[in-house]
Amino acid sequence: MIWNEEFETLPREAIASLQAKRLQQTAERVYATVPFYQKQFDKAGFKPDQIKSLDDLKRIPFTLKQDMRDNYPYGLFAKPLDEIVRIHASSGTTGKPTVVGYTRRDIDNWTEMMARSFVAAGASRGDIIHNAYGYGLFTGGLGAHYGAEAIGASVIPMSGGNSKKQLMIMQDFGSTVLTCTPSYSLYLAEIAAEEGIDIRKLKLRVGILGAEPWTEKLRDEIQEKVGIKAIDIYGLSEILGPGVGIECIEAQNGLHIWEDHFIPEIIDPNTGDILPDGEQGELVISTITKEGIPMLRYRTRDITRIIAEPCICGRTHRRLARMCGRTDDMLIIRGVNVFPSQIESVLMDIEGVEPHYVLIVNRDGNLDTLEVQVEVNEQTFSDEVKVLQSLSRTIEKEIKDLLGISCRIRLVEPKTIARSEGKAQRVIDNRPK
Repeated sequence: MIWNEEFETLPREAIASLQAKRLQQTAERVYATVPFYQKQFDKAGFKPDQIKSLDDLKRIPFTLKQDMRDNYPYGLFAKPLDEIVRIHASSGTTGKPTVVGYTRRDIDNWTEMMARSFVAAGASRGDIIHNAYGYGLFTGGLGAHYGAEAIGASVIPMSGGNSKKQLMIMQDFGSTVLTCTPSYSLYLAEIAAEEGIDIRKLKLRVGILGAEPWTEKLRDEIQEKVGIKAIDIYGLSEILGPGVGIECIEAQNGLHIWEDHFIPEIIDPNTGDILPDGEQGELVISTITKEGIPMLRYRTRDITRIIAEPCICGRTHRRLARMCGRTDDMLIIRGVNVFPSQIESVLMDIEGVEPHYVLIVNRDGNLDTLEVQVEVNEQTFSDEVKVLQSLSRTIEKEIKDLLGISCRIRLVEPKTIARSEGKAQRVIDNRPK
């Protein structure tokens, strides 16, 4: 089932032609209205009217998250505030928040992209969508809400928190689709078990899960423990919010990015060079329909690759492979690049451990040290000390075989690692800045 067949199945040549036209229009608009972009183009010695094809995209300088902070709060807006109908912002935990504004048309486009996303994930008018993304300045809650209403589904605007009540509502209201972070879906399963509820017997059948990187093995764990089809959704507030891309339920293999609204590129994060389809690197996105705060060549810091092969679902928009981490989440331990998702993939293959872990990095003299704290399940925790020691050695060996670095494994009892109702915190880096 497809929500907008005309645009979701456009021939590749038509998509490229539309992208080139909209790119030029967007570049001309930001050059005329946003001093930052005018300076960027002038510094590059390149004018928007010189854009003749998508090949010219590479001549436009990158936009960084720091550029948004430097122009806080409204310096990158391309429309006056009296045309901005909604303002969202990031949490600002690492400095000034990044602020985004939406015109009426932006909200309509966002709603349409979220409607496409819900339908691609298998949702329809008859569903009851339990929306546990946070409402407020975070884009997740309202972004999902409007899209769910657009397809005619019933929406339960739960937001995050109060997990026992979430489960009660799911039971009593007959929720069929769950939207939240992957880690929170597992937490709900955990709380359900404590309350004597078999979450697999609820009416839930699909989970639309995003806002944090997660592995294929974690998907398997969620599908087994929650009893749902777990669908990956991608978005970021600087570009739109949720709905930039989503997996289709037919393939569950790669996020269809809505290319009539965005142009994706993959670059080498160290050199900035564009990489060919299929090679892994940093995702760069240009928005080509946004009015409030257009973004040209925005460096997302997310690590992925483009899947150009046609999808079995019939959509012609290219796909992004599952995000495997972020360049700014990457840890460099004794010269080795380490992503939390790599550690997770090891842990999920080992019997006796739970999908809850945290990486703690310290510096001992001039040497970086890595400690992996991971929960074991109830049965394993009650085993003899020698069993736990053997498990610890197994995990340590598997991580060293994969990454080539030694680490300390600390097995902790069940339910001792802090749970999050939003994005899970996987890394604590105590090294001097």
